[in-house]
Amino acid sequence: MTSDTLSGRSAIVTGSTSGIGLGIAEALAGAGADVMLNGFGEASAIDRLRRELGARTGVRIEYSDADMSEPAEIAGLIERTEAQLGTVDILVNNAGIQHTAPVHEFPVGKWDAILAINLSAAFHAIRAALPRMLERDWGRIINIASTHGLVASAHKGAYVAAKHGLVGLTKVVALETAETGITCNAICPGWVLTPLVEKQIADRAQAEGMSIERAKLELLSEKQPSKAFVTPEQLGGLAVFLCSPAAAQMRGQALAVDGGWTAQ
Repeated sequence: MTSDTLSGRSAIVTGSTSGIGLGIAEALAGAGADVMLNGFGEASAIDRLRRELGARTGVRIEYSDADMSEPAEIAGLIERTEAQLGTVDILVNNAGIQHTAPVHEFPVGKWDAILAINLSAAFHAIRAALPRMLERDWGRIINIASTHGLVASAHKGAYVAAKHGLVGLTKVVALETAETGITCNAICPGWVLTPLVEKQIADRAQAEGMSIERAKLELLSEKQPSKAFVTPEQLGGLAVFLCSPAAAQMRGQALAVDGGWTAQ
């Protein structure tokens, strides 16, 4: 069963076959929006996910394997969503990758890939979706940045640069649409137990000869005062709120959901 909060709206959530993106896609579908999923994964697993989510929520769920590092494929994703779901009312730019290394050792290819997927992809998607939003005078653009869009950590030069850039882009789009029915905001999660973070935890546990649970606690203790992970469901709830009338004058905000990380 769904609520009808977003009934009649259609959403794209990039990078939504797992983790944060899937949590947001599930929340938007649960609020009544038709959703275009996007991301990589095993075809049969994604098809099963799409069918199960549609059955559970009663909305249309489609899927595109568009590569978010390719501008032409991003434009195609917007066109396909408009063709299959009618409109792109809600655009959630979530796709992201990570690599850690000191700046002087950072592989150039990794830098370029992280900037392409974590920052440039959002620009290309917004650029393609915004004209139709302006025609209809309604839209919600939600960029999934990070606590690392607000503060930095060592060895994450490309990721921090991209996420800071995404927060800046969010502000520009918000200003350019300030007199319209379109809003643009960023959500800045702290540590979320996603496949990306689980890999960091596993690497840490192996490198330091500790249990996974101990590695989780140490990771959280360094940055996140709550010592608890943010959940994809919590981020999904915030995304639904940003699409609601109550958030119509929230524009250009970078909303930290980080267990107190940036309060320190």
